[in-house]
Amino acid sequence: MKIKAKIKDDVTEVKILLDSPMAGKEEAALKKIEEDYLTHVTAKVGGKVVWEASTGPFLSKNPYFKFEFKGAKKGDKLVIETINNKGKTDKDEAAIK
Repeated sequence: MKIKAKIKDDVTEVKILLDSPMAGKEEAALKKIEEDYLTHVTAKVGGKVVWEASTGPFLSKNPYFKFEFKGAKKGDKLVIETINNKGKTDKDEAAIK
């Protein structure tokens, strides 16, 4: 997972690149691999949710997201949490610049 978060004019711009094959049932059968895709992505600052998305196998491999929000300060910690179709969770964080 790669995370970049930068404040400009009181708006925090976030770019995240997630690591997932995003293989649904059909693609997994075709490629003879296991089904594996993200079902939920959440971004938090100070324990408060600032952005979230429900996803599925319709996204491309290693999906990229870009979003903006207000209310953060430089140095705040942005935490990205993901959940996949099997219930496995992953978490990463980055300081806002």
